Formats: sequence, structure tokens, C-alpha cells
Amino acid sequence: MVTTDSVAAAPPHPLTGERNGGDLVVETLSALGATTVFGIPGQHALGLFDALSRSDLRFVSSRVENNSAFAADGFSRATGQVGVLFLSTGPGALTALAGLQEAYATGVPMVVIASQIPLEGLGARRKGMLHQLDDQKASAANVTKSQRLIQHASGIPSAIQDAWTEAVSSPQGPVWIEVPQNVLLDPVMVPQVEDALAEPFDNPPRVELVREAAKWLTESKRPAIVAGGGTRRGKAEHWLLSIAEKLGAPVLCSPGGNGAFPWEHELSLQAWVEDRYVTEVLEDADVLLVVGSSLGEVTSNYFTLEPRGRIIQIDAEPRVLESNRPALGIRADAGQALAALDEALPTLERDRSGGYDAVALVAETLAKVQGRLDSQDLAMERTFMADIRAAAPAGLQTYWDMTIAAYWAWSCWDAKDGQFHSAQGAGGLGYGFPGAIGGAVGLGERVLAVSGDGSSMYSIAELATARQHNLPVTWLIVDDGGYGILREYMEGAFGKATATELTRPDFVKLAEAFGVPAVKVAPGDVRQALEDSFAAEGPNVVVVETLLRLFAPTHL
Repeated sequence: MVTTDSVAAAPPHPLTGERNGGDLVVETLSALGATTVFGIPGQHALGLFDALSRSDLRFVSSRVENNSAFAADGFSRATGQVGVLFLSTGPGALTALAGLQEAYATGVPMVVIASQIPLEGLGARRKGMLHQLDDQKASAANVTKSQRLIQHASGIPSAIQDAWTEAVSSPQGPVWIEVPQNVLLDPVMVPQVEDALAEPFDNPPRVELVREAAKWLTESKRPAIVAGGGTRRGKAEHWLLSIAEKLGAPVLCSPGGNGAFPWEHELSLQAWVEDRYVTEVLEDADVLLVVGSSLGEVTSNYFTLEPRGRIIQIDAEPRVLESNRPALGIRADAGQALAALDEALPTLERDRSGGYDAVALVAETLAKVQGRLDSQDLAMERTFMADIRAAAPAGLQTYWDMTIAAYWAWSCWDAKDGQFHSAQGAGGLGYGFPGAIGGAVGLGERVLAVSGDGSSMYSIAELATARQHNLPVTWLIVDDGGYGILREYMEGAFGKATATELTRPDFVKLAEAFGVPAVKVAPGDVRQALEDSFAAEGPNVVVVETLLRLFAPTHL
């Protein structure tokens, strides 16, 4: 007797020598410029992966779908290309959602191709249909820009081209496509895809809004600028620098905007978003220009920011505009908006005798920040972060998990010529190492991942991925025996921590079991250990057992 379960689990019949829907998928992706795909094979997606074997696309198989999503995200951030993710039906698709939440929150362009059960089973709740969900794409609705179900092979090229266009159009983000198993497997009459074009939609600012913003800024006496992640995504750095120098305005970078403005520039407040001295500069501005940021939880210093002046807010996502503060909202791509604003602004000569000297204010504010840190007995933490920065080459791209070291890095990390990537968009654990894997795949050069012992366990299986592909990733694991941030929060709020302490493995032995070289060093030796790891081949791990503390944004 043949059961429905055994029928559902049977592999597909091979279609030797015939092109199928899977071929249309990979042909379209290749025509659009894709080079790399991340994911894990699955039963309903076998036709898709068989087609991969006939293409030039490189496939990187992670060990957990969530980490595949993080890797595609990290690839996109490092290279500026679209991340491509292949997912299997049901459990595989659902497991990737937390990774897609980070990409969606941060505005990372990705095209996600998820398989589906055969077309005739959709919506029928057929008994024994493996991996079936009532509405799979509805599960992705909160973490992707849009969701599409392809029901006919002839619709595959256009659907993927449209999805790619949407992914790269600001506000950028991941886009979800589902292809049923039979559509992937059935032979097709559609000719081979030869070319495909996906140009981002134009997203310029409205002329009258640019004119009004330029008027406000020209008349301002104490302007200031917040550069969020949209500044980097919009490649607006050149115009940001020009506008800041024209206005004589201090510039603060959010964690997502870290690197958008030169760290050592005389107008740079760097990234000290979690310090009240810096918050006060923003509050005192008579016009605050906010670019590519919602002034959300972290950038507003946990909603303590209370601006007394007017706000100009530029963002490609209309839902962000005025979401936290009334403002002159300009819905536009940051690059296009700042280019137009820069053209509209004259070069201003600030009268520094009138009591407002932005250069002096920045220097004074940064000195106060350092003085506050001096008062908090944080020499070990500051030295530790400085040693990591000193060990890292100027162009090194770095990936930071949600760990105490990353909270420090949000404020103190000078990205130099590299790029700073963190999971601050959605704040989930496990981003650092798989994100770095994607970066190493895309760049073909060494990258650094930084995790805590708690967050590292989310992605520990990806040591196998790094080893399999011999990827130049250095993974720094800061082991403090638990969920350090939550421990500190709970101790501060309740006087004790609950459920934050963790049994963890011997990370050195575990890495070596995967064939990955690893060392454990004291905090004072982290610089030398990292320098050695950066000079090595392939993946490696550096473990430091230490308890880092967060700095307080105000005097204790």
C-alpha cells in the first residue's frame, strides 16, 4: 500500500536533457547580473538546484537557512550587488525570516526565491503534503517589500526582473518570489533568457521641498546633521561632506551611517549617539538635518533626544518620515536629495564671533565625551576596542553581532577605508559570522566578524561553511559566559540577572573540530592575535574570555 506521505516524499522524476522552470530562474538571474546564490536545497526546490548545475552561478550552502539569509545580506552590503537567496518550502522558508527582518530593516537589496508545494495543492490543505503552509508568502509579508507567486513558467523571467527592480529601488530591501515544485520541474517552451534589465526607479526630491530646506539651512545659525544608514545606501557621502562644509554644521553618524562622514573631520561628532553631550548638540540646533534615519531608539539616545529647533528629514521610506518627530519630510533617495540640496545651497561664511563656532563646539563636545569615559573606569574596554581597531587594516570590512563589543563599536569604531556592518537594524542575534561569510564570498578578501559567546552559538554551524569554501573570515568571539547585554540590563533594572548565564563549549576545540584554526588569548593580547589571523589563509577563530561593560551615556 502506498501512503500519501510516501508519495509526497518521493523525489521528482528526472527530466534529462529538457529545460524546465528552474532553468528559467537561473537564466534570468544570470542575465540580471547575479553571480552568487546562497541557500540550502530542499525537496520542492530540487528542480531549481538541478538547474544551478547547468549555470555559471556560484552556490554557497549554509547549514541553517537563517544564516543563508544573513550571508546574502552580508554579500550585498559588502559588494553593493543584489543578494540572492534560494529557500525550500515551509520550515526552510520560515527559518530564514529572522535574517530577512534584518535585511528589510536595514534596506539591503535581496531577491528571495522560495519553492512551493505543487500548484494543485495550494490552499487545499491536502493531507500528507510535506512542508505545506496555509499561505507561505503571507509569512514573509512583514520582512519583505513584496511577495509574488509564479503559477506559470512563462511568467518567471518577467516576475524575477520586476522583483529585482523593486529590490534595488529606494527604499531598497528584500523581495519574495515563490515558485511551485511542478513549475520548476515541468519542461518549458520558453526560449533561453538572453538579457534582462532592472533599473532602479527614480526617487528624486520634490523641487519645492528642496527649496524650502535650503532656505531653512541658509538662514540657520546653529545647524547640525544626523547621517543615518540611508546616507550610505544612497551613496550620498560626497554631497553630505559638501553640505556640512558649506553650512559649517557638526555631523553625527548613526550606527547604520557609520563611515558616511570622515571620522577625523573637524566637523565630525563621529558616532557617539549614546552620549548626552552629543545629544545636547543636536537638541540645541536651530535646524537639524536628518538624512536616512528615523531618529529611532538608538539614534535618539533611547528617545531622550528633545530637539528645540526645526527638523528636515530626508528618507526614501515614506513611513519613516515624521515617525518620531514633526519635520519637513522629504521622501527621496538620500543621494538624489543631498545632490539637489547641495546645488541649492550657497557657501556660507559663518560669523564665529557671534558665539557659535561649530569646529570649536565639536572639539569641545568630543573632549567632554572622552572625559565622561575617563570618569567611568573603562580603561580595559577602551583599550580592547582600540586594539581591535589598531590590528585591523584600514580597508577591512567588519561585521558585528549584537554583543557588548558591538555596542561600543556603534559609537567608537572608525570605519576608515572599510565598511562597518552591524545587526542594529532589527537587532537579532547571530548576524556577525554568516554576514561576514557573505562578505568574504563577495569580496574575495579577508573580513572580520565579532560576536559574543551567546550570539556565536546561533551561527556556530557555519564554521563548516567557512571551511568548505576556505573563506578568509576571522571570527573574534568575546566570551563572557552569557548574554552580556541582557545581564547588564537586568542587573541595572532589577539588581540581579535571570536566565542570562550560559553553558558554552570550548570554542577553540570546537573550531578545530571543523578544521578551522583557533586560539584563545587574554584581552591584552587580542591585537597580536588578530594581526596573526589577518595574515593567515582561510578561516580562523580568536577567542577572548573577558567581561566587557557598557559605558553610561551620562555621569553616574
